Amino acid sequence: MKIALFGATGGVGRAFVEQALAAGHEVSALVRDPARLDASSPDLRVVTGNVLDGQAVRETLSGSDAVMVTLGNTANNPDRVVSQGTAQIIAGMQAEGIRRLVIISSLGVGDSKDQVPMAFKMLMKTVLRKAMQDKEAQEAAVRASGLDWTIIRPGGLSNDPARGNATIGTDSSISAGQVPRADVAAFALSEITAPTYLHQAPAIT
Repeated sequence: MKIALFGATGGVGRAFVEQALAAGHEVSALVRDPARLDASSPDLRVVTGNVLDGQAVRETLSGSDAVMVTLGNTANNPDRVVSQGTAQIIAGMQAEGIRRLVIISSLGVGDSKDQVPMAFKMLMKTVLRKAMQDKEAQEAAVRASGLDWTIIRPGGLSNDPARGNATIGTDSSISAGQVPRADVAAFALSEITAPTYLHQAPAIT
Protein backbone atom coordinates (compact mmCIF):
# COMPACT_ATOMS: atom_id res chain seq x y z
CA MET A 1 0.00 0.00 0.00
CA LYS A 2 1.12 3.56 -0.71
CA ILE A 3 0.62 5.83 2.29
CA ALA A 4 0.99 9.61 2.40
CA LEU A 5 2.18 10.82 5.80
CA PHE A 6 1.97 14.31 7.27
CA GLY A 7 3.81 14.89 10.56
CA ALA A 8 6.59 12.37 9.92
CA THR A 9 9.18 14.05 12.17
CA GLY A 10 7.03 13.91 15.33
CA GLY A 11 7.15 11.00 17.76
CA VAL A 12 4.16 9.09 16.41
CA GLY A 13 5.16 9.97 12.84
CA ARG A 14 8.65 8.53 13.24
CA ALA A 15 7.27 5.31 14.71
CA PHE A 16 4.72 5.11 11.91
CA VAL A 17 7.41 5.47 9.21
CA GLU A 18 9.48 2.70 10.79
CA GLN A 19 6.53 0.33 11.17
CA ALA A 20 4.99 1.00 7.76
CA LEU A 21 8.28 0.43 5.95
CA ALA A 22 8.96 -2.73 7.97
CA ALA A 23 5.53 -4.02 6.92
CA GLY A 24 6.37 -3.53 3.25
CA HIS A 25 4.37 -0.38 2.55
CA GLU A 26 5.52 2.62 0.54
CA VAL A 27 5.51 5.95 2.39
CA SER A 28 5.45 9.47 0.96
CA ALA A 29 6.27 11.98 3.71
CA LEU A 30 6.00 15.78 3.63
CA VAL A 31 8.61 17.40 5.89
CA ARG A 32 9.95 20.91 6.28
CA ASP A 33 13.46 19.70 7.17
CA PRO A 34 14.46 16.30 5.69
CA ALA A 35 17.43 16.16 8.07
CA ARG A 36 14.99 15.63 10.94
CA LEU A 37 13.60 12.44 9.37
CA ASP A 38 15.92 9.73 10.60
CA ALA A 39 14.93 7.06 8.08
CA SER A 40 15.92 5.94 4.63
CA SER A 41 14.53 3.28 2.33
CA PRO A 42 13.81 2.77 -1.36
CA ASP A 43 10.15 2.72 -0.26
CA LEU A 44 10.35 6.14 1.43
CA ARG A 45 9.76 9.24 -0.69
CA VAL A 46 10.48 12.52 1.06
CA VAL A 47 8.84 15.73 -0.15
CA THR A 48 10.30 18.95 1.25
CA GLY A 49 7.67 21.57 1.96
CA ASN A 50 5.00 22.95 4.26
CA VAL A 51 1.60 21.40 4.95
CA LEU A 52 0.02 24.83 4.39
CA ASP A 53 1.28 24.76 0.79
CA GLY A 54 -1.37 23.09 -1.34
CA GLN A 55 1.07 22.22 -4.12
CA ALA A 56 3.45 20.42 -1.71
CA VAL A 57 0.50 18.58 -0.20
CA ARG A 58 -0.74 17.43 -3.63
CA GLU A 59 2.78 16.25 -4.54
CA THR A 60 2.91 14.19 -1.34
CA LEU A 61 -0.55 12.72 -1.94
CA SER A 62 0.05 11.80 -5.57
CA GLY A 63 -0.40 8.07 -6.16
CA SER A 64 -1.30 7.27 -2.55
CA ASP A 65 -3.94 4.80 -1.42
CA ALA A 66 -4.40 6.22 2.09
CA VAL A 67 -3.37 9.16 4.24
CA MET A 68 -2.01 9.38 7.78
CA VAL A 69 -1.96 12.73 9.63
CA THR A 70 0.05 13.15 12.83
CA LEU A 71 0.38 16.93 12.78
CA GLY A 72 1.07 18.65 16.08
CA ASN A 73 1.48 22.12 17.50
CA THR A 74 5.02 23.34 18.20
CA ALA A 75 6.55 26.66 19.17
CA ASN A 76 7.60 27.18 15.55
CA ASN A 77 4.16 26.56 14.04
CA PRO A 78 1.31 29.01 13.45
CA ASP A 79 -1.52 28.69 15.99
CA ARG A 80 -3.86 26.84 13.63
CA VAL A 81 -1.39 24.82 11.56
CA VAL A 82 -3.05 21.51 12.49
CA SER A 83 -6.55 22.44 11.33
CA GLN A 84 -5.41 24.54 8.37
CA GLY A 85 -2.94 21.89 7.27
CA THR A 86 -5.59 19.20 7.57
CA ALA A 87 -7.93 21.33 5.45
CA GLN A 88 -5.24 21.41 2.74
CA ILE A 89 -4.84 17.64 2.98
CA ILE A 90 -8.60 17.04 2.73
CA ALA A 91 -8.86 19.29 -0.32
CA GLY A 92 -5.95 17.46 -1.92
CA MET A 93 -7.47 14.05 -1.16
CA GLN A 94 -10.77 15.08 -2.68
CA ALA A 95 -9.00 16.33 -5.80
CA GLU A 96 -6.88 13.15 -6.07
CA GLY A 97 -9.78 10.79 -5.36
CA ILE A 98 -8.16 9.32 -2.21
CA ARG A 99 -10.71 8.10 0.34
CA ARG A 100 -8.97 6.69 3.44
CA LEU A 101 -7.88 9.18 6.10
CA VAL A 102 -6.57 8.45 9.60
CA ILE A 103 -5.61 11.29 11.95
CA ILE A 104 -4.11 11.46 15.42
CA SER A 105 -6.03 13.83 17.68
CA SER A 106 -6.19 13.67 21.49
CA LEU A 107 -8.41 12.55 24.32
CA GLY A 108 -10.05 15.65 25.70
CA VAL A 109 -11.18 16.83 22.26
CA GLY A 110 -14.86 16.90 21.31
CA ASP A 111 -17.07 14.46 23.16
CA SER A 112 -14.10 12.95 25.03
CA LYS A 113 -13.66 15.86 27.45
CA ASP A 114 -14.82 13.81 30.43
CA GLN A 115 -12.27 11.07 29.70
CA VAL A 116 -9.30 13.15 30.86
CA PRO A 117 -8.23 14.00 34.45
CA MET A 118 -9.27 17.28 36.05
CA ALA A 119 -5.68 18.56 35.93
CA PHE A 120 -5.62 18.12 32.16
CA LYS A 121 -9.01 19.84 31.85
CA MET A 122 -7.47 22.85 33.56
CA LEU A 123 -4.53 22.81 31.14
CA MET A 124 -7.00 22.61 28.23
CA LYS A 125 -8.54 25.86 29.42
CA THR A 126 -5.20 27.64 29.91
CA VAL A 127 -1.82 26.79 28.37
CA LEU A 128 -3.24 24.20 25.95
CA ARG A 129 -6.31 26.21 24.98
CA LYS A 130 -5.16 27.21 21.48
CA ALA A 131 -3.78 23.75 20.72
CA MET A 132 -7.03 22.07 21.77
CA GLN A 133 -9.10 24.57 19.78
CA ASP A 134 -6.95 23.73 16.77
CA LYS A 135 -7.63 20.00 17.24
CA GLU A 136 -11.36 20.70 17.66
CA ALA A 137 -11.34 22.49 14.30
CA GLN A 138 -9.31 19.67 12.76
CA GLU A 139 -11.77 17.02 13.91
CA ALA A 140 -14.72 19.07 12.64
CA ALA A 141 -13.11 19.38 9.21
CA VAL A 142 -12.44 15.63 9.07
CA ARG A 143 -16.01 14.75 10.04
CA ALA A 144 -17.38 17.08 7.36
CA SER A 145 -14.98 15.88 4.66
CA GLY A 146 -17.09 13.10 3.18
CA LEU A 147 -13.99 10.86 3.29
CA ASP A 148 -13.54 7.45 4.90
CA TRP A 149 -12.03 8.76 8.12
CA THR A 150 -10.95 7.55 11.53
CA ILE A 151 -9.96 9.92 14.34
CA ILE A 152 -7.60 8.32 16.87
CA ARG A 153 -7.52 9.92 20.33
CA PRO A 154 -4.53 8.88 22.47
CA GLY A 155 -4.12 9.60 26.14
CA GLY A 156 -0.76 10.90 27.32
CA LEU A 157 2.01 9.92 24.90
CA SER A 158 5.25 8.32 26.06
CA ASN A 159 8.48 7.17 24.39
CA ASP A 160 8.34 3.77 26.07
CA PRO A 161 8.75 0.68 23.88
CA ALA A 162 5.57 -0.69 22.36
CA ARG A 163 3.63 -2.89 24.80
CA GLY A 164 0.93 -4.21 22.50
CA ASN A 165 -1.68 -4.19 25.27
CA ALA A 166 -3.29 -0.75 24.91
CA THR A 167 -6.95 -0.25 25.71
CA ILE A 168 -8.73 0.79 22.51
CA GLY A 169 -12.36 1.62 21.88
CA THR A 170 -15.17 4.15 21.69
CA ASP A 171 -16.61 3.52 25.16
CA SER A 172 -16.79 6.83 27.02
CA SER A 173 -15.70 5.04 30.22
CA ILE A 174 -12.14 4.70 28.86
CA SER A 175 -9.97 7.12 30.84
CA ALA A 176 -6.84 8.82 29.57
CA GLY A 177 -3.54 7.28 30.58
CA GLN A 178 -0.02 6.98 29.24
CA VAL A 179 0.40 5.08 25.97
CA PRO A 180 3.62 4.52 23.98
CA ARG A 181 3.81 6.40 20.69
CA ALA A 182 4.82 3.12 19.05
CA ASP A 183 1.51 1.54 20.09
CA VAL A 184 -0.42 4.50 18.70
CA ALA A 185 1.46 4.20 15.41
CA ALA A 186 0.75 0.46 15.26
CA PHE A 187 -2.96 1.04 15.82
CA ALA A 188 -3.04 3.75 13.16
CA LEU A 189 -1.32 1.46 10.66
CA SER A 190 -3.82 -1.30 11.39
CA GLU A 191 -6.68 1.15 10.80
CA ILE A 192 -5.23 2.11 7.44
CA THR A 193 -4.75 -1.46 6.25
CA ALA A 194 -7.82 -3.10 7.84
CA PRO A 195 -10.30 -0.48 9.15
CA THR A 196 -12.29 -1.33 12.26
CA TYR A 197 -13.37 2.15 13.36
CA LEU A 198 -14.63 3.75 10.15
CA HIS A 199 -16.27 7.13 10.83
CA GLN A 200 -15.50 6.75 14.55
CA ALA A 201 -13.12 8.31 17.08
CA PRO A 202 -11.63 5.54 19.22
CA ALA A 203 -9.50 6.24 22.26
CA ILE A 204 -6.18 4.48 22.82
CA THR A 205 -4.67 4.48 26.28
